[in-house]
Amino acid sequence: MNTRQSTIHVNGVDLVVTEAGDRSSPALILSHGFPESAHSWRHQIPVLAEAGYHVIAPDQRGYGFSSIPDDVSAYGIRNLTGDLVALLDHFEHDTATFVGHDWGAFVVWDAGRLHPDRCNAIVAVSVPLTPWPDRPTDLFRAMFGDRFFYMLYFQEVGPAERELEADVRHTMHQILWGASGEMYRGMPTELRPMEGTGFLDMFNDIPSHLPSWLSQADLDYYVEQYVKSGFFGPVSWYRNLDANHEIMKDISFDAMTMPTFFIGGAKDGVIASRLDTIDAVNSISPNYRGSVIIPEVGHWTQQENPKAFNDALLGFLKTL
Repeated sequence: MNTRQSTIHVNGVDLVVTEAGDRSSPALILSHGFPESAHSWRHQIPVLAEAGYHVIAPDQRGYGFSSIPDDVSAYGIRNLTGDLVALLDHFEHDTATFVGHDWGAFVVWDAGRLHPDRCNAIVAVSVPLTPWPDRPTDLFRAMFGDRFFYMLYFQEVGPAERELEADVRHTMHQILWGASGEMYRGMPTELRPMEGTGFLDMFNDIPSHLPSWLSQADLDYYVEQYVKSGFFGPVSWYRNLDANHEIMKDISFDAMTMPTFFIGGAKDGVIASRLDTIDAVNSISPNYRGSVIIPEVGHWTQQENPKAFNDALLGFLKTL
């Protein structure tokens, strides 16, 4: 199944969109995470199209060759969900099944409350439903004190960009290796001090070769995208966590009447220490249909074991 790529102007930005399948078929929106792009869905797009879906996978705002607004507030949740809904309007779809990985999971979870009439179903990957009890940065400061936590490091404009853009190939190699199942050694027992620590300091003893699931061509493409985009846009998604909380805190989860589902990796550092709580927290959404946890897979869920991921996703889609 051939894929198509085009630049589409929606919601005030130009988004580079990869799509496949018949445009009259049911729509699937794929929302990528950090630091990724629509390329992270390369193993899913043709398979989902062959299964009878119109697959729509944007490089979201700030990423790849899409627009990079220069205002931090442009990366708030209303814009992030609004971009996806605007793509549905562009392709004349009333609804879609929203699938999101990592930051994309936050986006599709929130789309379920902000745009429930447009969400046929939601599949979150790696990041469970997160009902923040308070402002996220306040929670992080209470939890970590003077120890390093990357989401707090990302709040100030400048330091993260300078670090991550200094050598984009090194940055992408370290992150893609470091968060993969092949590198998972359990959760760290000691955290570095906040002062003087950078994001890449989290990744130690990274091999010089590539992980088994990542080709040189894949890495080259990611590097090309991030050399062009830089990291201001992607990191600014994190700078809106508190503002997003203010928007979402009073919107009931009862609005999420659509079926919801979760796919994760057993060696994903985001969830590995709390696998026993995932179904409980996700079931805050009223129509939660369960989860699949893929053995030996780390954070890059759909890239590390595409067959197991596709089987899990298609298995859920067949129940709709």
